[in-house]
Amino acid sequence: MTSSILTPRLELVPFDPGALRYLIRGERAETERLLGLKLPGEFPTQGELQGFLTIQLDRMESTPTRRDWMARLMVSRTRGVVGHCGFHGPPEIIGRAEIGYTVFKPFRGQGFAKESAGALVGWAFDQGEREVFASVAPANSASLAVVRGLGFTQVGTQEDEVDGLELVFAIRPAGAD
Repeated sequence: MTSSILTPRLELVPFDPGALRYLIRGERAETERLLGLKLPGEFPTQGELQGFLTIQLDRMESTPTRRDWMARLMVSRTRGVVGHCGFHGPPEIIGRAEIGYTVFKPFRGQGFAKESAGALVGWAFDQGEREVFASVAPANSASLAVVRGLGFTQVGTQEDEVDGLELVFAIRPAGAD
């Protein structure tokens, strides 16, 4: 059973595959009905529809028992949906436990990215992962501050076919060698 991850201010709610199908088809009202949540107007972008959400839905359908390792909505207890986060997919499919996060514009600068990213890292360690990764564009100063603030260290670079050059960061549990 896929369950939420709780933080002091957020509930990281696993994205329902049925809701993703509605969202990809442009059926926003059905998406919100199924989720029981109102989505901000800026979500999803065309890029998210054509890339991230479609990829996540495909992974959810091909590995339904591993949905904990996929997309989640960041739901503030007082502000509603403030962003989305999660893992790129199950580590055995992706090749590593890698997090991603997006905070919607009206909610940026309030610590939601760091709070959700930290919770995802802790959850991955609780699942037995020995290392968690994050890839960040060199010009994304806000995201660089998040990963560095959590204790990630840069371990390399990679060229993403969509996003271009990315800095690759990793973190291990405290005390791990």
